[in-house]
Amino acid sequence: MSAIKYKYPVILFLLVLSIFPSYGQMATSEVLDLNSLSENFLTRVRNNQDTNELRAQLYSTTLEELEVGLDTDEKKLAFWINVYNAYIQVVLSENPEKYDDRGTFFSSEQLPIAGRLISFEKIEHGIIRKSQWKLGLGMIRKWFPNKFERKLRVDNREYRVHFALNCGAKDCPPVAIYNADTLNEQLNKGTAAYLSKTSTYNKETGEVSVTSLFSWFRGDFGCKSGVKDILKEFDIIPTTKNIDLNYKSYDWTLDLDNWIDL
Repeated sequence: MSAIKYKYPVILFLLVLSIFPSYGQMATSEVLDLNSLSENFLTRVRNNQDTNELRAQLYSTTLEELEVGLDTDEKKLAFWINVYNAYIQVVLSENPEKYDDRGTFFSSEQLPIAGRLISFEKIEHGIIRKSQWKLGLGMIRKWFPNKFERKLRVDNREYRVHFALNCGAKDCPPVAIYNADTLNEQLNKGTAAYLSKTSTYNKETGEVSVTSLFSWFRGDFGCKSGVKDILKEFDIIPTTKNIDLNYKSYDWTLDLDNWIDL
C-alpha cells in the first residue's frame, strides 16, 4: 500500500496536488467519470498499487460534481460501494489497530471526499441506505440528515448492497469491483454466492441458519417474511412455509484481501 500514512489526508492531498496540479484544474473544467475513478481506485488497491493520486482526486471533487456525475441509483451504488470497500482496505492495511474499536472506526470522520472528511457510517447508512438510523434495524430513518447526505443518497433502498459491502471482517461479503452498467447482474451474483456460502438449511426440521446481516438490517429485507422470500428466490429454501430462521454469530476477525470476480 501507500508509503504515506493515511492519517494525514489533508497533507497527502496537498502533496499530490503539488506534484499533479492539473487535478485541481480538471475538477472545475470537466465532468469527472466518477464510476471509472472508483473502479480504478479499487483495482489499484487489489493490485497493491499506489492510490495517492486517486485519493487526492476524490478529495478535490466537489459536492456538485458528485451530484451531477452520480445521477442514477446504479451510478451511486457502484461508486459508493467501490469507494467504501477500497477505503476499508486502505485504512485497515495501514492502521489495523483501528479495528480494535470498531464503533469508533466506523463512525470517525476519516475519509477525504469532496473537500471534507466523512465516515464509513455516512456512506453506508446515510448515502447507500438512504438516511437510515444505524441502530434502527432498517425501520427508522434519521431525522436530520445533512445536505451532503440528502444530495447524494439513493432514491430507493436496495437490500443486495448488504452482500456487497465489506467491512473488513472474516464474515463480510467478499470485495468485487462494481460497474454501474452491470450492477444488477453483479449484485445478483454476489448475493447468490454469499447466501449459498453462509446459509444452512435443515430439511428435516425446517430450520435455516443465516447470516446475522438479516437480523441487524431486517427492515431493509422486509423483516422475517421478506427474508424468507429472499432465501427462496436464491434457492436456499424450497418454500417459505413452516420455516424457522436462526441467525448465526458473526466472526469479526479482521480479514482483508477477500476478493471475488463477478
